[in-house]
Amino acid sequence: MPTGVRHRPLVVALTGGIASGKSEAARAFAALGVPVIDTDRIARELVRPGSEALKEIRAAFGDAVLGPDGGLDRRALRARIFADPAARERLEAILHPRIRRAVEERLARIRAPYCVVVVPLLVEAGWTDLADRVLVVDVPEKVQIRRLTGRDGIDAAAARAILAAQSGRARRLAAATEIVDNTGDRRALHTRIRSLDRLYRQAAGAGA
Repeated sequence: MPTGVRHRPLVVALTGGIASGKSEAARAFAALGVPVIDTDRIARELVRPGSEALKEIRAAFGDAVLGPDGGLDRRALRARIFADPAARERLEAILHPRIRRAVEERLARIRAPYCVVVVPLLVEAGWTDLADRVLVVDVPEKVQIRRLTGRDGIDAAAARAILAAQSGRARRLAAATEIVDNTGDRRALHTRIRSLDRLYRQAAGAGA
Protein backbone atom coordinates (compact mmCIF):
# COMPACT_ATOMS: atom_id res chain seq x y z
CA MET A 1 0.00 0.00 0.00
CA PRO A 2 1.49 3.43 -0.90
CA THR A 3 2.73 5.57 1.96
CA GLY A 4 0.04 7.94 3.26
CA VAL A 5 -2.86 5.92 1.85
CA ARG A 6 -5.04 4.48 4.57
CA HIS A 7 -7.01 1.31 4.14
CA ARG A 8 -10.71 2.03 4.55
CA PRO A 9 -12.30 -0.40 7.00
CA LEU A 10 -14.97 -2.75 5.80
CA VAL A 11 -18.23 -1.19 6.99
CA VAL A 12 -20.96 -3.48 8.27
CA ALA A 13 -24.32 -1.79 8.84
CA LEU A 14 -26.24 -3.53 11.60
CA THR A 15 -29.98 -3.07 11.47
CA GLY A 16 -33.25 -4.75 12.33
CA GLY A 17 -36.72 -4.04 13.60
CA ILE A 18 -37.33 -2.68 17.08
CA ALA A 19 -36.79 -5.23 19.87
CA SER A 20 -35.01 -7.59 17.49
CA GLY A 21 -31.78 -7.61 19.50
CA LYS A 22 -29.58 -5.09 17.67
CA SER A 23 -28.10 -3.71 20.88
CA GLU A 24 -27.07 -7.14 22.14
CA ALA A 25 -25.57 -7.98 18.75
CA ALA A 26 -23.60 -4.71 18.87
CA ARG A 27 -22.35 -5.54 22.36
CA ALA A 28 -21.22 -8.95 21.09
CA PHE A 29 -19.17 -7.32 18.32
CA ALA A 30 -17.69 -4.80 20.76
CA ALA A 31 -16.67 -7.63 23.10
CA LEU A 32 -14.63 -9.04 20.20
CA GLY A 33 -12.75 -5.76 19.85
CA VAL A 34 -14.72 -4.49 16.85
CA PRO A 35 -15.26 -0.70 16.68
CA VAL A 36 -19.00 0.02 16.93
CA ILE A 37 -20.64 3.29 15.90
CA ASP A 38 -24.17 3.57 17.30
CA THR A 39 -26.36 6.12 15.54
CA ASP A 40 -28.86 6.16 18.42
CA ARG A 41 -26.05 7.23 20.73
CA ILE A 42 -24.99 9.89 18.24
CA ALA A 43 -28.58 11.15 18.09
CA ARG A 44 -28.65 11.48 21.88
CA GLU A 45 -25.41 13.44 21.80
CA LEU A 46 -26.78 15.75 19.12
CA VAL A 47 -29.83 16.77 21.18
CA ARG A 48 -28.05 17.65 24.40
CA PRO A 49 -29.35 20.83 26.08
CA GLY A 50 -28.06 23.88 24.26
CA SER A 51 -27.37 22.04 21.02
CA GLU A 52 -28.40 23.46 17.65
CA ALA A 53 -30.38 20.30 16.87
CA LEU A 54 -32.41 20.64 20.07
CA LYS A 55 -33.12 24.27 19.27
CA GLU A 56 -34.45 23.25 15.85
CA ILE A 57 -36.56 20.48 17.39
CA ARG A 58 -38.05 22.95 19.87
CA ALA A 59 -38.82 25.38 17.06
CA ALA A 60 -40.54 22.61 15.08
CA PHE A 61 -42.47 20.91 17.89
CA GLY A 62 -42.73 23.40 20.74
CA ASP A 63 -41.99 23.17 24.45
CA ALA A 64 -44.21 20.08 24.80
CA VAL A 65 -41.26 17.90 23.74
CA LEU A 66 -38.95 19.33 26.41
CA GLY A 67 -38.56 18.03 29.93
CA PRO A 68 -38.46 20.13 33.12
CA ASP A 69 -34.66 20.41 32.81
CA GLY A 70 -34.88 21.80 29.30
CA GLY A 71 -33.65 18.55 27.77
CA LEU A 72 -35.50 16.50 25.20
CA ASP A 73 -38.49 14.50 26.50
CA ARG A 74 -38.02 11.44 24.31
CA ARG A 75 -41.28 9.83 25.31
CA ALA A 76 -43.28 12.92 24.37
CA LEU A 77 -41.44 13.30 21.07
CA ARG A 78 -41.88 9.60 20.26
CA ALA A 79 -45.62 9.85 20.85
CA ARG A 80 -45.78 12.88 18.59
CA ILE A 81 -43.92 11.40 15.64
CA PHE A 82 -45.64 8.02 15.74
CA ALA A 83 -49.00 9.76 15.58
CA ASP A 84 -47.98 12.08 12.73
CA PRO A 85 -45.88 10.90 9.75
CA ALA A 86 -45.26 14.50 8.69
CA ALA A 87 -43.84 15.24 12.14
CA ARG A 88 -41.54 12.24 11.82
CA GLU A 89 -40.28 13.57 8.49
CA ARG A 90 -39.57 16.98 10.07
CA LEU A 91 -37.58 15.33 12.85
CA GLU A 92 -35.63 13.20 10.38
CA ALA A 93 -34.81 16.29 8.30
CA ILE A 94 -33.26 17.86 11.41
CA LEU A 95 -31.36 14.82 12.67
CA HIS A 96 -30.47 12.55 9.77
CA PRO A 97 -27.99 14.85 7.98
CA ARG A 98 -26.22 15.54 11.28
CA ILE A 99 -26.09 11.85 12.19
CA ARG A 100 -24.75 10.93 8.77
CA ARG A 101 -21.97 13.52 9.01
CA ALA A 102 -21.03 12.30 12.48
CA VAL A 103 -20.89 8.68 11.29
CA GLU A 104 -18.65 9.56 8.35
CA GLU A 105 -16.33 11.59 10.60
CA ARG A 106 -15.96 8.64 12.98
CA LEU A 107 -15.43 6.18 10.14
CA ALA A 108 -12.53 8.33 8.92
CA ARG A 109 -10.77 7.86 12.27
CA ILE A 110 -11.09 4.07 12.49
CA ARG A 111 -7.93 2.00 12.12
CA ALA A 112 -9.40 -1.49 12.20
CA PRO A 113 -10.05 -4.14 9.52
CA TYR A 114 -13.79 -3.63 9.83
CA CYS A 115 -16.33 -1.79 11.93
CA VAL A 116 -20.02 -2.02 12.71
CA VAL A 117 -22.42 0.90 12.32
CA VAL A 118 -25.72 0.37 14.13
CA VAL A 119 -28.48 2.04 12.08
CA PRO A 120 -32.01 1.01 13.17
CA LEU A 121 -33.60 2.89 10.26
CA LEU A 122 -31.00 1.98 7.64
CA VAL A 123 -33.53 1.07 4.96
CA GLU A 124 -36.00 3.82 5.81
CA ALA A 125 -33.29 6.49 5.71
CA GLY A 126 -31.87 5.18 2.43
CA TRP A 127 -28.42 4.71 3.96
CA THR A 128 -27.56 1.32 2.52
CA ASP A 129 -24.86 3.09 0.47
CA LEU A 130 -23.02 3.73 3.73
CA ALA A 131 -22.04 0.08 4.12
CA ASP A 132 -20.17 -2.66 2.32
CA ARG A 133 -22.38 -5.28 3.97
CA VAL A 134 -25.75 -5.17 5.69
CA LEU A 135 -26.40 -7.39 8.69
CA VAL A 136 -30.05 -7.74 9.68
CA VAL A 137 -30.95 -9.05 13.13
CA ASP A 138 -34.34 -10.62 12.57
CA VAL A 139 -37.23 -11.96 14.64
CA PRO A 140 -40.89 -12.50 13.72
CA GLU A 141 -43.30 -9.66 14.45
CA LYS A 142 -45.01 -11.62 17.24
CA VAL A 143 -41.66 -11.84 19.03
CA GLN A 144 -41.12 -8.09 18.63
CA ILE A 145 -44.55 -7.39 20.11
CA ARG A 146 -43.94 -9.72 23.05
CA ARG A 147 -40.58 -8.12 23.79
CA LEU A 148 -41.89 -4.57 23.41
CA THR A 149 -44.83 -5.10 25.75
CA GLY A 150 -42.57 -6.70 28.32
CA ARG A 151 -39.71 -4.21 27.96
CA ASP A 152 -41.53 -0.91 27.56
CA GLY A 153 -44.74 -1.63 29.48
CA ILE A 154 -46.98 -0.82 26.51
CA ASP A 155 -49.96 -2.74 25.16
CA ALA A 156 -50.01 -4.78 21.96
CA ALA A 157 -51.81 -2.05 20.00
CA ALA A 158 -49.11 0.50 20.84
CA ALA A 159 -46.42 -2.03 19.94
CA ARG A 160 -48.04 -2.64 16.55
CA ALA A 161 -48.18 1.12 15.92
CA ILE A 162 -44.44 1.34 16.54
CA LEU A 163 -43.80 -1.54 14.15
CA ALA A 164 -45.99 0.09 11.50
CA ALA A 165 -43.74 3.19 11.59
CA GLN A 166 -40.73 1.11 10.58
CA SER A 167 -39.85 -0.47 7.28
CA GLY A 168 -41.51 -3.81 6.65
CA ARG A 169 -39.62 -6.93 7.62
CA ALA A 170 -39.48 -8.17 4.02
CA ARG A 171 -37.90 -4.92 2.86
CA ARG A 172 -35.20 -5.13 5.53
CA LEU A 173 -34.43 -8.74 4.70
CA ALA A 174 -34.19 -7.90 1.00
CA ALA A 175 -31.41 -5.42 1.79
CA ALA A 176 -29.42 -7.92 3.88
CA THR A 177 -26.05 -9.38 3.06
CA GLU A 178 -26.23 -11.52 6.20
CA ILE A 179 -29.17 -12.33 8.48
CA VAL A 180 -29.10 -13.35 12.13
CA ASP A 181 -32.17 -15.18 13.41
CA ASN A 182 -32.42 -13.95 17.00
CA THR A 183 -35.33 -16.03 18.20
CA GLY A 184 -32.93 -18.06 20.32
CA ASP A 185 -31.14 -17.13 23.52
CA ARG A 186 -28.24 -14.77 24.17
CA ARG A 187 -25.66 -17.54 23.88
CA ALA A 188 -26.91 -18.51 20.41
CA LEU A 189 -26.71 -14.88 19.29
CA HIS A 190 -23.14 -14.49 20.53
CA THR A 191 -22.11 -17.73 18.81
CA ARG A 192 -23.49 -16.42 15.53
CA ILE A 193 -21.72 -13.07 15.99
CA ARG A 194 -18.38 -14.82 16.54
CA SER A 195 -18.88 -16.65 13.26
CA LEU A 196 -19.69 -13.39 11.49
CA ASP A 197 -16.64 -11.74 13.04
CA ARG A 198 -14.45 -14.35 11.36
CA LEU A 199 -16.27 -13.82 8.07
CA TYR A 200 -15.89 -10.05 8.17
CA ARG A 201 -12.21 -10.18 9.11
CA GLN A 202 -11.60 -12.48 6.16
CA ALA A 203 -13.60 -10.22 3.86
CA ALA A 204 -11.69 -7.14 5.09
CA GLY A 205 -8.40 -8.92 4.42
CA ALA A 206 -9.50 -9.85 0.93
CA GLY A 207 -10.58 -6.29 0.28
CA ALA A 208 -7.22 -4.95 1.41
